[in-house]
Amino acid sequence: MIKKSLIAFCLLLSAFSLKAQQHRFNPDTILTVVIDSPVNIRSHRLNAQDFIDAVIADTGFYKAFRNMKRYGFTAENSIYTYDKNNKTDGEIHRVVKHTIVNGKHKTEYLVKQDKGNVYKRNGKYELYTVEMFDYIFNNAYNSDFSANDPLAGVGKNGSYKDKLKTLIFSPGRKVTGIPFLSGKTEIFGPDMRQFYNYEFARGKYLDSIPVYRFKVIKKPSAADGDVMIKELTTIFDMRTFKILGRYVDMKYNNFLFDFDVKMNIELIPYNNELLPAKVSYQGNWNVPFHKEERASFLILQKDYSK
Repeated sequence: MIKKSLIAFCLLLSAFSLKAQQHRFNPDTILTVVIDSPVNIRSHRLNAQDFIDAVIADTGFYKAFRNMKRYGFTAENSIYTYDKNNKTDGEIHRVVKHTIVNGKHKTEYLVKQDKGNVYKRNGKYELYTVEMFDYIFNNAYNSDFSANDPLAGVGKNGSYKDKLKTLIFSPGRKVTGIPFLSGKTEIFGPDMRQFYNYEFARGKYLDSIPVYRFKVIKKPSAADGDVMIKELTTIFDMRTFKILGRYVDMKYNNFLFDFDVKMNIELIPYNNELLPAKVSYQGNWNVPFHKEERASFLILQKDYSK
């Protein structure tokens, strides 16, 4: 049971650092945000709790992925997997055109290339990382992303997919049922808040949208074992306080597991809604009696049309 829980937890992370440098899609902060200067949020009649409350209450990221099913768009996906020596051993490249024809979703592969160690003999993906990528970012038309799915099934009996969605779309909440780590996901809680500093800045997103950057970062005095989330950066639209970007850096190791993952997600406004535009990820994880997994991917979605 413990082994199953550990593997399930690592699957969550794998849908979210690797040490080699080839083909790495390094999500090192939100790259399309240009920061102008630090900001005194009190002069803007805001305080840290305003940002914390907005992060915890936000459902916009989840809705953005649900919103995709109402639009046509083009997705460009590149995935690389690596062996234990950090050499590329699998590649997946896709350019996918999504359209709505007579009210029904249609998928057309403009490019579909696989290379190396991608699939098992039974046709399933070799790595759980890729399987989870496919579930979260390529499977938005699945009923799992319906309006009736409240992102609430995260208790002890919640599936690893529920926990995964909570870590990606609602970071800062407690995710129960994860051995030794459940409390460490609740970074704004009374037990974890002592380990973090808050930093505020303002800038421009996509050259035109004024934004706040709210960075929650591990204090230098905190030990590595004190926290799981090293950094959580959130980009807010200054005009509406809606969240446009999110960067997560998580790293932890003990006698049971070892993971190091970074992930960046960016949304764009279109037709008065928010839609996914970019996802970059790099990560590795390792648990006993299971093959170590290393992968990176880049997802770009563009040319949205009603």
